[in-house]
Amino acid sequence: MRVTIADVAREAGVSKTTVSRVINLKGEVDGSTAARVREVIADLGYVPSSGAVGLARGSSRTVGMLVPSLTWPWMGEVLQGVVDTVEAADYGLLLFTCNRGAESVERFTTQVSARAFDGLVVVEPENTLDQLTALHRSGLPIVLIDDRGHHPEFPSVVTTNHEGGACAARHLRDAGRTRPLVVTGPKHFGCVRDRLAGFLSVLPTDLVVDGDFTERGGRLAVEQLLALGNEFDSVFAHNDISAAGVLRALRAAGRRVPDDIAVVGFDDIPMAEHTEPPLTTVHQPTRQMGEAAARLLLSHLGGTAVPDGPVVLPTELVVRRSAP
Repeated sequence: MRVTIADVAREAGVSKTTVSRVINLKGEVDGSTAARVREVIADLGYVPSSGAVGLARGSSRTVGMLVPSLTWPWMGEVLQGVVDTVEAADYGLLLFTCNRGAESVERFTTQVSARAFDGLVVVEPENTLDQLTALHRSGLPIVLIDDRGHHPEFPSVVTTNHEGGACAARHLRDAGRTRPLVVTGPKHFGCVRDRLAGFLSVLPTDLVVDGDFTERGGRLAVEQLLALGNEFDSVFAHNDISAAGVLRALRAAGRRVPDDIAVVGFDDIPMAEHTEPPLTTVHQPTRQMGEAAARLLLSHLGGTAVPDGPVVLPTELVVRRSAP
């Protein structure tokens, strides 16, 4: 079982307040008592939480970050943006993932209870919205990155997904493409709905396949459409990973890119430059999103009111050989 501050106090024969003063380097404890408390701490292996260490000053000077997984292709850039910003402000960062489902969420909840951090940056993991809402209502400052479900209760940093989809459609339309296939991501994500709506507002099509943001999903969408005899002259995939699957399936089917079929992705992850052919894609400013979310949270912790609406960063089409 975890050693608590009460265990230290009992073993040292002092109050919990005295132990807290020693931990927080307060001067109200005489030297011999402080030495005895530190000796007991060492003997018992007690590790104070950052919340306990920061109790006296009312702040841990630590920010938490909760994400679904570090394996998401753009997560590293988002994380780097957060890290650069919080470290520049002399804050630490505690990172939590939900790789283990309920077990991960329980561990995260324990750290919240221990006041291990002052505020939270979130890329929303699945099935955590109710818990995040409760934490926010209880007073924990929270900022969302990529508000995929449109949750106006939370401050958020988003990108122009609707305009990104529309920009991809305009590029294909202006290149003379008239029969596009759209491979979406999971429809419960707000960004997916926005990208699809933006695209269809410019270049309507009845060829829309629900995808899952995976290479396999993009590949299967193309294989299934071709097997059914559906012809198309272009593909808009809702992320670069699924676009890579699209390219693979088209190559296997003997379709030339871009001569027969043009392909556009979304995100502009590093891989996009190295597909064959290099991928035209909508650039999402992921590192800047991390930086903006961290700045927003730190400003809030400093007493600045959060804006009424989301902070919106622009997307930009990057043209390469898959759709010149």
